[in-house]
Amino acid sequence: MNKEQIQNEIMNGQATLGIEFGSTRIKAVLVATDFSTIAVGSHEWENKLENGVWTYSLEDIWSGVQDAYRDMADQVNIEYGTVIRNLSSIGFAAMMHGYMAFDKGGNLLVPFRTWRNAITGQAASQLTELFDFNIPQRWSIAHLFQAILNQEAHVKDIDFMTTLAGYVHWQVTGEKVLGVGDASGVFPIDSNTVDYDEGMLNKFNELKSVQQYHWTLRDILPTVKSAGEEAGRLTDEGAKLLDPSGLLVGGAVAAAPEGDAGTGMVATNSVKQRTANVSAGTSAFAMIVLEKALSQAHEDIDMVTTPDGSAVAMVHANNSSSEINAWARMFKQFAQAIGVELSANDLYGALFRSVLDARPDAGGLLSYGYHSGENITGVNEGRPLFVRTPNAEFNLPNLMRMHLYSAFGAVKIGLDILKQEDVVMDSVVAQGGIFNTPVVGQKILAAVMDAPVTLMTNAGEGGPWGMAILSQYVTMREAGESLADFLENRVFANQDSTTMAPDPVDVAGFEEFMVRYKDGIAIEKAAIDAISDEPVVATVEEDEIHVGELEAARV
Repeated sequence: MNKEQIQNEIMNGQATLGIEFGSTRIKAVLVATDFSTIAVGSHEWENKLENGVWTYSLEDIWSGVQDAYRDMADQVNIEYGTVIRNLSSIGFAAMMHGYMAFDKGGNLLVPFRTWRNAITGQAASQLTELFDFNIPQRWSIAHLFQAILNQEAHVKDIDFMTTLAGYVHWQVTGEKVLGVGDASGVFPIDSNTVDYDEGMLNKFNELKSVQQYHWTLRDILPTVKSAGEEAGRLTDEGAKLLDPSGLLVGGAVAAAPEGDAGTGMVATNSVKQRTANVSAGTSAFAMIVLEKALSQAHEDIDMVTTPDGSAVAMVHANNSSSEINAWARMFKQFAQAIGVELSANDLYGALFRSVLDARPDAGGLLSYGYHSGENITGVNEGRPLFVRTPNAEFNLPNLMRMHLYSAFGAVKIGLDILKQEDVVMDSVVAQGGIFNTPVVGQKILAAVMDAPVTLMTNAGEGGPWGMAILSQYVTMREAGESLADFLENRVFANQDSTTMAPDPVDVAGFEEFMVRYKDGIAIEKAAIDAISDEPVVATVEEDEIHVGELEAARV
């Protein structure tokens, strides 16, 4: 599509907007009817640890999305000499799970509790036993039940609870809904009905501790929508929440809000059975669309769904690229100290390319990039840790390979469980900034997965582009056209991609690293006992490097 055609689409209100709230970035992507990206806007933000809870304020949510929208709209004005007044469709996505509870007046009852919190262990364990279905600590139902077990006063006043994506969608459309993919991180989904599991809802409501309240669970949960269903329209008031300038008006068709897992599947064309995708950013997760049910519930495997309701086994690690970014900041400071200014691309490129000269097992080095707790390894707090023996080969290539291996260490433990379940993957598509340097990230992930890994040219856009595509599916789908067919035959019909097979030497080296990784978890736990955590406020200088950071999956 040429510049004039794109300009006409913008002026005629044919463009689509996808917005995703990631852990460190809010990103707005405007998309044309040929599925190409018109403009991208972003806003950097950080969660805060307040009273022992990782959270974002409502003020940060709205100022952030307005800044991302303004950044995108400014690019449109500069590049195409026009402004955005109307949109064809719109969709919102965000990091999954967490807990936002509201009273009848729409007031937030307690600060937003994000997926990053590992404070619901008792609730998650009891619900897993009750349902015979793994309920991770991140899930919204675990947060709600933990609040009940803690006898928190606000629970009696709950009228509605939702996720971050669900909250934003509600405010701009008036609709209390969730896409089934995001809903599958709130409460277990029955893929046959594409709705909350009725039997499990009843079991929860029958708990004596729950019956003291005036509500039943379905009363306070969002309505579940599947991909392709209209989920309301952008109101004029909602348009002003996104664009305080008043240029944007309401009317755009809204797709159901989704989680970053679902948008990642769409962005990587991974919604068919036996397809898989891996996203790596602040957290990392691998998702495989199942062709058959697992033989049993596994504590380290989340059962979620695609945006159209198919069962997905997800291995989710709370920590991935944060420690790589921390070391990159230090190397940048060293470069500045000797009078050298490096762009983020040059800095990360040099560090990542050094990995190609490393020993396959990272030279005996070991690290845990735990900036928060990690459920898979049973660690309840974050203590970034680097350890080596005196005889280990401590050099830059081995250091960086160690960090990349560690970024996928917890994920690998979950993948081994799925391997024992004979789960089959025909393809693995990766996305996230960790793959921006050619070859390196793809080569490492191929070793982790022990399977060929494909990168697509749109991988850098990630979830918000995927959310825009989901909203286009609502308005552009043909009768009877499945989401998988829409993606395969229309969106990705001419997609450029590169595929890399695993190197047996890398596979063996990573397995050797994983032996150290598993054996050393006791060191990480000892560090938590020995060193208290005193939060330090990040400086502006520290935040500046985020523009080039590895964040793209949870952007």
